[in-house]
Amino acid sequence: MRTLIHNATVVDENASETKSVVIADDKISDIIGKENDNQIDINAFDEVIDASGMVLLPGVIDDHVHFREPGLTQKADIESESRAAAAGGVTSYMDMPNTKPHATTLPLLENKFKLAEQKSRVNYSFYYGATNDNIDSIASLDPTTVCGVKVFMGSSTGGMLVDKESSLRQLFAASPLLIMAHCEDTGIINDNIKHFKKKYKGQNDFPVRYHSRIRNTDACFASSSLAVRLAKETGARLHVAHISTAKELSLFSPGQVDNKKITAEAVIPHLMFTNEDYDLLGTKIKCNPAIKSVDDRNALRQALADKVIDIVATDHAPHLAEEKKGGALNAMSGMPSIQFSLVSMLNLVDEGVITMQDVVRLMCHNPARLFRIDRRGFIKEGFYADLVLVKKDRPWVLTNDMILSKCKWSPFEGSAFNWKVARTIVNGETVFSEHGLNDNVRGKSLAFNA
Repeated sequence: MRTLIHNATVVDENASETKSVVIADDKISDIIGKENDNQIDINAFDEVIDASGMVLLPGVIDDHVHFREPGLTQKADIESESRAAAAGGVTSYMDMPNTKPHATTLPLLENKFKLAEQKSRVNYSFYYGATNDNIDSIASLDPTTVCGVKVFMGSSTGGMLVDKESSLRQLFAASPLLIMAHCEDTGIINDNIKHFKKKYKGQNDFPVRYHSRIRNTDACFASSSLAVRLAKETGARLHVAHISTAKELSLFSPGQVDNKKITAEAVIPHLMFTNEDYDLLGTKIKCNPAIKSVDDRNALRQALADKVIDIVATDHAPHLAEEKKGGALNAMSGMPSIQFSLVSMLNLVDEGVITMQDVVRLMCHNPARLFRIDRRGFIKEGFYADLVLVKKDRPWVLTNDMILSKCKWSPFEGSAFNWKVARTIVNGETVFSEHGLNDNVRGKSLAFNA
């Protein structure tokens, strides 16, 4: 099968040029500059995609999702959320281990790979979950097939909370894989809850706007600084998930991701919302770590351009609508966002916050570099044809019927976007176009260069 994407504006982190891209089976076989366009024989291809007026990007690689399978499939599952990913231009994802049961043994991890092989519309990998008791098994993980080890250093997730410094040090010293850390200090959070309960005479819940004062800057910084210190002392490869505060940015250095052993991720909720949005959106934007102040959000946005933040992901975490009822303590934390992450970032381009090249660096190139993904994340000859065509159109407003996530709600409902995903290609096959989803496509397990 030979496909020609004709006359696209091809964007990478350094340039934006009109080119045509040839796909042979599952890989990019040729990239043809505009100066050689008259040499293209249209009849030599099985499919020709006229991309005039469109922008061609590498497929987005989302290093932080919760697709809820197995065990929590009333909220979401691999099939439903990978369909939403495809519609959003996401061609690869890395799923977290806090499913039911937790992916904290090798057989349970392998089961998730088998489920994805059958169900996932886009490419996939899965984190192994660290506990206080399974650190010895981490040494037996295959670094060419498993994306990393996830450690929850706070924000209790049952048996997956690892908050003993001795256990953390052992983990950081032993892991042959990149460690992704959720950093919030449980002791500080619990003390804040006690303070609010005393202030409000034993109430068991509070308005959601207090969420950012319970899971506050101090809780985030204390845990992130511990993780960074342990990584420096042990030489571990550390990736700190969902940085939410300006103060934490002081822990990280600007520069190219290839030259770093300690890196930082920002996620869509903290880049798009502030604690001023609680009054309008309520628990729809309740997540852990909490949405913080306007100043925190603006600092995170600046850190994208300054190359202090290395990756933008989603922390896509669907819950049923009824599970979001309550306040700062009782409503579940997390929101779906994978279908609208790319168009949200492109809105920031239109606002002058970042450039299109920044989007590609943060959502495509850098995830591939950091996780050492084999032949993905770039538009290069010999690389897998994971691609997304986007086009700028008249502004459109998100309505409920457009949402593909199984939970069927989004904090972005009612928001206006300037860009649309016109086509998503995974391993050379169109999985999504403006005509709809192709449910015959299946993604592949990501491979990593150890």
